[in-house]
Amino acid sequence: MTDNTTVAQLVARSNRLGADPRNTNYAGGNTSAKGGDTDPVTGQRVDLLWVKGSGGDLGTLSPAGLAVLRLDRLRALADTYPGVDREDEMVAAFDYCLHGRGGAAPSIDTAMHGLVDAPHVDHLHPDSGIALATAADGEELTGRCFGDRVVWVDWRRPGFQLGLDIAAVKDANPRAIGCVLGGHGITAWGETSEECEANSLEIIRTAEAFLVEHGVAEPFGAVVPGREPLPEAERRARAAALFPVVRGLASTDHPQVGHYTGSDAVLDFLAREKLAPLAELGTSCPDHFLRTKVKPLVVDLPGAATVEEVTARLKELHAAYREDYRAYYERHATPDSPPLRGADPAIVLVPGVGMFSFGRDKQTARVAGEFYVNAINVMRGAESVSTYRPIPESEKFRIEYWALEEAKLRRMPKPKPLATRVALVTGAASGIGKAIAERLAAEGACVVVADLDAAKAASVAAGIGSADVAIGVAADVSDEAAVERAFAEAVLAFGGVDLVVNNAGLSISKPLLETTARDWDLQHDVMAKGSFLVSRAAARVMVEQGMGGDIVYISSKNSVFAGPNNIAYSAVKADQAHQVRLLAAELGAHGIRVNGVNPDGVVRGSGIFAGGWGAQRAAVYGVKEEELGAYYAKRTLLGREVLPEHVAAAVFALAGGDLSQTTGLHVPVDSGVAAAFLR
Repeated sequence: MTDNTTVAQLVARSNRLGADPRNTNYAGGNTSAKGGDTDPVTGQRVDLLWVKGSGGDLGTLSPAGLAVLRLDRLRALADTYPGVDREDEMVAAFDYCLHGRGGAAPSIDTAMHGLVDAPHVDHLHPDSGIALATAADGEELTGRCFGDRVVWVDWRRPGFQLGLDIAAVKDANPRAIGCVLGGHGITAWGETSEECEANSLEIIRTAEAFLVEHGVAEPFGAVVPGREPLPEAERRARAAALFPVVRGLASTDHPQVGHYTGSDAVLDFLAREKLAPLAELGTSCPDHFLRTKVKPLVVDLPGAATVEEVTARLKELHAAYREDYRAYYERHATPDSPPLRGADPAIVLVPGVGMFSFGRDKQTARVAGEFYVNAINVMRGAESVSTYRPIPESEKFRIEYWALEEAKLRRMPKPKPLATRVALVTGAASGIGKAIAERLAAEGACVVVADLDAAKAASVAAGIGSADVAIGVAADVSDEAAVERAFAEAVLAFGGVDLVVNNAGLSISKPLLETTARDWDLQHDVMAKGSFLVSRAAARVMVEQGMGGDIVYISSKNSVFAGPNNIAYSAVKADQAHQVRLLAAELGAHGIRVNGVNPDGVVRGSGIFAGGWGAQRAAVYGVKEEELGAYYAKRTLLGREVLPEHVAAAVFALAGGDLSQTTGLHVPVDSGVAAAFLR
């Protein structure tokens, strides 16, 4: 078999296994294949190991995500292995076993794959397998479930010694197709890629069937009266009301993005009598608690408790959680341990409502929630046939504050300026708003594209990225209820809001005597009233979060410049400009900064100009509509046309961090219009 075929089969097998969440969690587990290639130096054939590299995901693995090592050199490390107390040194030694340039960095599990004497090896984290692995009598259950086809291996932290242990187990059990790793997961092997995959699936599906056949009906105990799930609409409304508070608490040490989960599996667990004791035991699989922390924060109130009651209790429980986490760190830290990274919970459970999970970005927050659902499944399986018994707290600490994990965190790229921030931009389906949304996302923000046209908002959001980066929402800013719905959607998507841009607008250019009351009301409803409603909704969320924030108004040069045939538009822009000053004065005590941008002559890409405003203004100035942008540019001091991207750059300048002491400012983006200079 050629090395290309070996790699292709390995990638295909990995993708199939990783595509089914029953087989392994996101970015969890690893797969490998052994084969050969020609050494370009000697011209001789060499034996190689292809193994999923550090940090990759099986479901999306590509050849570039594989580490490629010389098998002879990797196995020779067993002769120089200094013992379990120094096994971390072996990870650096893997670099001296690499074959060629490029490829992924070898993971901590590389030794397992290289030392096991089988051409193909899978190491996975299926819920069913971990359920047996975390059962109090897991070794006995493994024997009952599999006979001699699968062997039990006692818990050991991933590393070189675990690889030696599994290799020895395989050698001593020639009939075995794999093993259950206590507290951790499963490993399977095979002579061919197909056989290895089949063996992995046999272990997983056999464990699933065993749990169904032998498990009790209600492993989490009876439903506790008052903890039943609230009706869906009420549950989501309650989640939206609580989320900003929870996010603010979870961001005490480091700003976080949030994710909400209200699945049946979560709500059922939260309703049961074993919720508190099982949650206190925490998760077990290393992949789980590295993302969920050792245990969640659990609200001990019924679902019918008021938002005010839950909020007050959350603050008490959060303070206790931080004290408890710090005590956990101090119990186990050694002089060589990395510093405490943060004492806030990553998972918050609210009976009747659901689960809130947190991370440095939306994907991390979402995956943390998915991992806790994995943990719930594991606890359910273990409790159904035995008693759930995760690895000891001391072992959890050894992994959470492992020097190798710390090194991995330090290798992560520097966050972008707006990382962890959630931005909502109104009128963002076209023109200036679209440019602002795209710029904020490019700078690291999660973006809510809000627009009167929901379909166009969704299209712009999809163009920016996945739902982990941007979502589109319908927002008629002149409708109070519609504004509240848009903010509720933003909160449920990302946990809160940190940066709001009042950009929605329209314009009707008419002389005073031709301007109707409807013309006046329409423009004031959208821009004056709309900005008020959006800013009020934003301030409510920001105050609840307690994390400060930014509100930016896209006003206009016309807010200070008196021009002809423009009474309604210019008046409403002056209204917006003064809202900036008023709100800057009022909201500063909450750390909320309010600033404005005064653009002028943004013709290209503008929804307002394309909707008739361009033709009207061209008629006023006696030029052709297609020449309007050039006309505006010629009358400026710089002689340059203003584009939507220039306005977006000003918004980023105001909210990107360099002007953190600035509020109440209006930034002109007009290429220099002397008549509009602020005085």
